[in-house]
Amino acid sequence: MDSVEVLVVGAGPTGLAMAGQLAAFGVRVRVVDRALDRVHESRALGIQPRTLEVLAGLGVTDELVSLGNRAVRLCLHVRGRQRMVPLFDLGLHDTAYPYLLFLSQAETERILGEHLTAAGIGVERGVELVGLDRTGDGAVATLRHRDGPAEQVSARYVVGCDGAHSTVRHLAGIRFEGAAYPQTFVLADLEADGVTAGPAHAFLAERGLFLLFPLGHPATWRLLAIRPPDDRTPPDAPLTLTEVQALADTYTGGAVRLRDPVWMTNFRLHHRAATRYRSGPCYLAGDAAHIHSPAGGQGMNTGIQDAVNLGWKLAHTLQSSPDPALLDSYEAERAPVGRLVLRLTDRTFTAVTSTSPLARFARTRIAPAVLPTVLAARGVRATAFRTVAELNIRYRRSPLSVQGPGAPRRGPRAGDRLPDAPLAGTTLHRLTAPPGWHLLLGGPPAAWPEEVVTPLRRAGQVTVHRLPGAAEDRVALRRLGLAPGVAGLLLVRPDGHLGYRSGGGDLTGLAAYLRRWLG
Repeated sequence: MDSVEVLVVGAGPTGLAMAGQLAAFGVRVRVVDRALDRVHESRALGIQPRTLEVLAGLGVTDELVSLGNRAVRLCLHVRGRQRMVPLFDLGLHDTAYPYLLFLSQAETERILGEHLTAAGIGVERGVELVGLDRTGDGAVATLRHRDGPAEQVSARYVVGCDGAHSTVRHLAGIRFEGAAYPQTFVLADLEADGVTAGPAHAFLAERGLFLLFPLGHPATWRLLAIRPPDDRTPPDAPLTLTEVQALADTYTGGAVRLRDPVWMTNFRLHHRAATRYRSGPCYLAGDAAHIHSPAGGQGMNTGIQDAVNLGWKLAHTLQSSPDPALLDSYEAERAPVGRLVLRLTDRTFTAVTSTSPLARFARTRIAPAVLPTVLAARGVRATAFRTVAELNIRYRRSPLSVQGPGAPRRGPRAGDRLPDAPLAGTTLHRLTAPPGWHLLLGGPPAAWPEEVVTPLRRAGQVTVHRLPGAAEDRVALRRLGLAPGVAGLLLVRPDGHLGYRSGGGDLTGLAAYLRRWLG
């Protein structure tokens, strides 16, 4: 029987990011997927700023950005009129990626897969999980190979990144509660004439919403449209360009002509959530834990961030003896995020798809009238963009989030995301990108003598950085809530959130924190 520390089931973006995180910490991992090949359709195409940040630690973000389309504008079409709406122009001052990146999921998977290959981990295709039995300290998984006999694999942990129909979730006995939306949708990658290149386009109509996103590859545009309520076309029915053009004509009044489709499909949407993210040694991440409408482009992003949150916690548990509550914190931190995404996407989706007279009137009459005023409110726009960009996700109620004595009143609190800011020759995020924990020490050098700092450098686990307060560091200190010349410290978790924060002087709380969570 083969033995592995973590078995990752599913090789979509979530599974690949999970394996990448585990590999970065030296964990022995296998990745299996029943599909014979990765996806070649575009599918999920929006990568949010926070996802680009967390993937930077794997060294793949620069390539993603170089291939993607940085969308910064949305053109709204309502009753024959157009209005250009800026996107991500406010509230994103503390990230290196102040934009929504449009990139085909096929490219995202290719880049993540090549990263794993370079790390010596291959995705095992045509391998299906068919059985799962728990043991005293792990699980035994039965894998069926398409071109060979079944095998059994002993694993300390099994992570289900295998989508909405997750086998791991089913075998672990975790319920998946929710429902399907009644509408049938059309998705296509194709060319379109009659719209301006560059921005995304949204046609608001009484019947719903017609969207064109700037994709670039394998086609210029991604189309998303809703079929009429009385259209009973089953999701698996074949789709023709003539049908899609007829649908476009009803939304755009014939202003948009479609051609050269690369890929087209009908599909249905669901909103469901797992009742638990863990059952013994089995964990769920991504679509296996939560599925929802694509409103806001949150799906793939939430899954990748699930993986980054869980990956380092599994690695720590395997390599040291931290408090068992470390693994419990995965669900405590990520389940509320999943529920929030479901609520927000469901409300947005209902607003733009409802066929009730009131919803149709609001979409075509009220929205065009009040939208300019709403968009003119800089604070409202900034908050909305930060929420969609997932930069406001925080874990303040997590047991891993501790405010120590003398913690500054300003700046991020324990559990918040570490903001980015320029430093002398680098940035906060580049400084803290390598795997592991990072301790930021602010204040004069005398506040942190070497005999104090040396014990904090836990071999292979904590990297210590001094922020002495040079002129070029003032922006970073201000964003961290640290006053120049005043001692303070921030302990940054491997996923870029603050674990512990305190003033200078007494390190008793920090020492206790490190013992509990690093073992």
